[in-house]
Amino acid sequence: MKGLRFLLSRAAQGLIVMFGVSALVFFALFLTGDPAVLMMAPDSTAAEIDAFREAMGFDDPIIVQYGRFLVDALQGDLGSSLRYSRPAMDLLAERLGATALLALSALLWSSLLGFLLGAIAAVRKNSPIDFAIRVISLLGQAVPVFWLALMLIILFSLNLRWLPSSGYGSLGHLVMPSLALGAYYLSAITRLVRSSLIETLGENYVRTARAKGLTEWRIVVRHALRNAMIPVVTLQGMYLASLMGGALVTEIIFAWPGIGRLAVEAIQNRDFPVVQAVVLFAALVFVVANFLVDVAYTWLNPRIRL
Repeated sequence: MKGLRFLLSRAAQGLIVMFGVSALVFFALFLTGDPAVLMMAPDSTAAEIDAFREAMGFDDPIIVQYGRFLVDALQGDLGSSLRYSRPAMDLLAERLGATALLALSALLWSSLLGFLLGAIAAVRKNSPIDFAIRVISLLGQAVPVFWLALMLIILFSLNLRWLPSSGYGSLGHLVMPSLALGAYYLSAITRLVRSSLIETLGENYVRTARAKGLTEWRIVVRHALRNAMIPVVTLQGMYLASLMGGALVTEIIFAWPGIGRLAVEAIQNRDFPVVQAVVLFAALVFVVANFLVDVAYTWLNPRIRL
């Protein structure tokens, strides 16, 4: 019962956050002036702007407009793209699959390898292997994503000609964007797993397990890793949310047709309904990811339910 109350309180907090984000997204449209003027082409006449303002409902009181925006948003209607004359949610849905594929593949390989390297570094603390893993992790977080992406293109596409330099549609197109995007997260997960596992391995119950004669790896896998995963789950939840919100730089460099690229195109074209849809979707992903992390907490550490 306490665990259910905990999760319901987190869900209520998520709804409040989404309400606040919706208000920011809506009212930000009015901060730079008349939205009808901003959305129309620079060479539009006054009559065209007035007709557009009336068609979009911008001549109504702003509270009325916001109420209409909320009602439509709850029904999945965030307006139509000014460039494509199509519902903004349809454009978002078309790009969602590409972004999800890139995000999940990058998070999957970086998490698996990061857990392995972090566990090895923790078990072999202060050894040459630990030192090498820490150096690699530090370099991975220091290297900019755009630089790594360009180096991958030069090596695997221009020099070796193993992989296509850009595009979408095959496994070969996925390899370099996934590597470039997951490198930073690999380094972060490795360092966090190492530090968390080292702390956990110093607990009394671990000493008891060693006194029973259990092997070091059995202690790590069966006893220490679950408790060490709590901060890592938080990190993974936030990374997945940020990736699903749009891996902007990676998608642009590799011409990957995802949500991040859609957002950049919408901003360049002053396509405000699409921008609003992308921002609201990104906020929703963060809220859902936070809720799932809280659910994982209650499973990993039942004391949190109290």
